[in-house]
Amino acid sequence: MQRENRGPGPPWGMFLISISFLLGIATLSAAEKSKYYSMQALCKNHFLQQVYRKIDGALLWSQNERNLDCVVTFQTHSILQRFMLRFDFLQLDCNDHLYIYDGAHPVGTYKSDLTCKNTKQKLGVMFTNTNYVTLKYVTDGWGTDSNGFKLVITAVKDIKHTCTEYQCKLRKLCIATDLLCDGINHCADGSDESSNTLCQNNESGPILGLEVTGFVVVVVSILLVLLFLIAAVAICICRRGGNARPRNSTQQQNASYSLQQMYGSNGAMKQQGSMTTLPIQGNWCHPAGPLGFRHSTPPRARLYCLAK
Repeated sequence: MQRENRGPGPPWGMFLISISFLLGIATLSAAEKSKYYSMQALCKNHFLQQVYRKIDGALLWSQNERNLDCVVTFQTHSILQRFMLRFDFLQLDCNDHLYIYDGAHPVGTYKSDLTCKNTKQKLGVMFTNTNYVTLKYVTDGWGTDSNGFKLVITAVKDIKHTCTEYQCKLRKLCIATDLLCDGINHCADGSDESSNTLCQNNESGPILGLEVTGFVVVVVSILLVLLFLIAAVAICICRRGGNARPRNSTQQQNASYSLQQMYGSNGAMKQQGSMTTLPIQGNWCHPAGPLGFRHSTPPRARLYCLAK
C-alpha cells in the first residue's frame, strides 16, 4: 500500500517564534518607568555584572550586604546624554567603600570614594561627563541593617541639544517623559513629581482591570491565537482536498476500463458473456513494469490482449 503523503503540517515553530517576537514588541512599546535594582541581586551572578544596563532612570539600593566586591555599569540610550546621581539615603560602614567611575570600566581615577564620612547632604547632586557610570561596591564581613544607600540614577540631556521630552524647571535638564510622576524625584527639584495637571494627565488608568502593558499583551496574544486557528483550518482544508484527488482519478481510470471492456477495437459492442473484469493496475498478458499497465504497455499490445 502506498503511504499517504500528508504534507508538513501546521508551522508550530514559526507560530511560537512569532508569539515571542510580537510579545516582546508589545512589552517594549509600553512606557519604560524607573527601574529598581538591588545590589544584593546584581552582585549574585558574575556574568550579569558585565552587562551594560541601558536606563532612562533607576533606583539602586543596598542594605547590609557583606563580603561584596561587585562592579555594575549603567549606560544611557543616547550618546548626547549623561548621568545625574543623587542619594536619597546614604549610610555606609567605615570599612565599606562605594567607588564611582565616570566611564564604562572601573579603571583609572575614580570620581568619588564614598564611605562612612560621606552624607547625602554633603554630596548633593553629581554628574558624569560621559554616557556611562560604573559603580564598584566593596564591603567587609560585618555590618548592621542600618548600613546601605539609595541611589537615584537619571539619564539627562542638556537643553542645548533640543529637548523633545520633559524639561526640569530649576536645573534646565531634559529627562524622559516616562519618568514623570513615578514616585521618584529625577529632576532633583521635584518638578517631575509635582501634583499638578501634568501628573494627573500622565496617569493612565487600568483598562478592564489591567494595566496598559498587560492589556496590550492580552490583545496581541488573542489576535495571534485567532490567526493561528485560521491558518490551521486552511491547512487542513488544503490537505483534505489533496487527498481526495487520487481517489477521483482512480474512479475515472476504472470508468475508462469499463468502456474498453464493453466495446471492441472496431467500436462494436461486445456480448455480455465475453466481458472480463480488469484489475486496477498490471497487465495479464505482458509484464506491466513499475508504472502499471497503462503507462508501460504499448497501444498495440493492449489491443491484442483485448481482442484475445
